[in-house]
Amino acid sequence: MAAYVTSSDETIFGNVFFEPIAKLAASGHVAPSEGVDFALEKPDRYLAVAVKSGPNWGNADQHKRQSTNFDALRKRLYKLNKQFDPLVGQAYGQQCSEPTDNSRFRRRSGQAFWQEITNDPDFYLKLIRLMKDVPERNRPKFRAEWDQAVNRFTRDFMADFCRLDGSIDWERLVAFNSAVKQSARKHKR
Repeated sequence: MAAYVTSSDETIFGNVFFEPIAKLAASGHVAPSEGVDFALEKPDRYLAVAVKSGPNWGNADQHKRQSTNFDALRKRLYKLNKQFDPLVGQAYGQQCSEPTDNSRFRRRSGQAFWQEITNDPDFYLKLIRLMKDVPERNRPKFRAEWDQAVNRFTRDFMADFCRLDGSIDWERLVAFNSAVKQSARKHKR
């Protein structure tokens, strides 16, 4: 559950918090392409930005899809005669990389990302200062809901996959997770 919630939180935090702030702070406009969150058009350059919450945002297929999304936008904007600059901006971290054969985009994390889109080397610190103690104030409510979820999952797991002595019925658990599901109606031959 912890891994699922962490991954979910990263996605929500990126989409609902970092992406709108980055777009607003950069004075960017909506990019005309899937997988690109906003764009900054300069006289000689078109900066296309995909915002991710942190440096561990995806697997190899997701990175490949991001490259494909940037390539599609590059082709659509070819007639602008501007340098196309695809950037994956990671709201925190220290990663900075240039395009490679596998990922045809730059990456900037943390201070480097925020400074590139705002021209303010302290913007990343200003963000945390604005949050103040909001996370701490919400921790008790989150903790209570987390504990209730753990209790529900534990209760359901024990009812479905544990023997009376409390040991796990591994065959039942593996069958639940891996067995071919029988259809409600058998096919006639």
